[in-house]
Amino acid sequence: MIKRYTRPEMGKIWEDEFKFSTWLKIEIFACEARAEMGEIPKDDLQVIKNKANFNVERILEIENTTKHDVIAFLTNVAEYVGSTSRHIHYGMTSSDILDTTLAYQMKIAGELLLSNLEKFGKILRNKAVKNKRTICIGRSHGIHAEPTSMGLKFLLWYEECKRNVIRLKNSIKSISVGQISGAVGTFDHLSPKVEEYVCKKLGLLPANVTTQVIQRDRHAEFLSTLAIIGASLEKIAVEIRHLQRTEVLEAEEYFSTGQKGSSAMPHKRNPIISERITGLARLLRGNATAALENIALWHERDISHSSVERIIIPDSCIILDYMLDLVINLVDKLILYPENMLKNLDLTRGLIFSQKVLLKLTEKNITREDAYKIVQTAAMDVWEDINKNLKDELLKTKEVTDKISNEEIEDIFDKDKMLKNIDYIFERSLKSE
Repeated sequence: MIKRYTRPEMGKIWEDEFKFSTWLKIEIFACEARAEMGEIPKDDLQVIKNKANFNVERILEIENTTKHDVIAFLTNVAEYVGSTSRHIHYGMTSSDILDTTLAYQMKIAGELLLSNLEKFGKILRNKAVKNKRTICIGRSHGIHAEPTSMGLKFLLWYEECKRNVIRLKNSIKSISVGQISGAVGTFDHLSPKVEEYVCKKLGLLPANVTTQVIQRDRHAEFLSTLAIIGASLEKIAVEIRHLQRTEVLEAEEYFSTGQKGSSAMPHKRNPIISERITGLARLLRGNATAALENIALWHERDISHSSVERIIIPDSCIILDYMLDLVINLVDKLILYPENMLKNLDLTRGLIFSQKVLLKLTEKNITREDAYKIVQTAAMDVWEDINKNLKDELLKTKEVTDKISNEEIEDIFDKDKMLKNIDYIFERSLKSE
């Protein structure tokens, strides 16, 4: 299903054609470096550059016999190049091209993800500013707490998105290293200058120290970052799912003309995009766990990590790319219902102002314990009788009216004044931009 929606530029990074073409580039770059050092005749280098090629089907055919993908690739390239192919892969091990290629793929994929993540951040920022004063109820434990604003929800997500941008940039930098260092990373059969040349051509840095492989903490960092980003998207999706519940309906996914919600119930409009994002985030976390398991390898290398990576790294990049496309469309087209927000704000008939009453009483020299008891007694009466509201109950309470004037009580129950510091929060978040 995901492949159907994958952006072509993300999908092609993980196809055999792209992988083998990168392998070939690395092999040719290595030959170029050795030619510059006088280790390969210029004429031989030209033959390699002119003739070197591969055929995906032929490589897979050879691999059926060799049971080794790199040897199958080199055999196929030699079929094109001829005897001059003896210079290809000189002093290198399979992981030199496998790991350098994988780093290159992850770097390109990471940069594509980064562009979408930054695009999503801009949408969140715009939504936050637009809805800064769209008042709604805040909830803790799923229960009405105090008023907040819908813009503040978007601003919270925007701040998290900014942190995720930083995380992704850091993990791209961490993974953007290559190696052409030989069987156990000692450059025993070729100069480190070859590695420097190849990495520079690919826009990578040489890893300072390697064994037969680039160390897998780098890959784990990258996939853990993707999982964190996925968890952030899930966080947004879960909030939207709650806000779309029939009893709440403060926000709703866009429902297009002709869309159907249920095979049985024609009235249904379900938060299917948010639910899909929630499910896919679980896959990213599972893949990140597998990447952490790949860090510990035997001595200079074993291949317990290899089969895992061939699945989890392409899948995680493709999954997150798909999730970002989903969430960008979801939030950009999200339908908000301010009138329902106001209706829900009044559901508890003034109980959301209980803390303001409590604090006002303490300002009037009543102990916090006594003030809490006075307000809670009135609040519990309101909970138990739908015909009561907190303001009226307080106006009937002598301990309150002896200390707080009617004008002060009216001021306490002014919804707009509960957002008096909203500008400060926005300025603090956006001032550095």
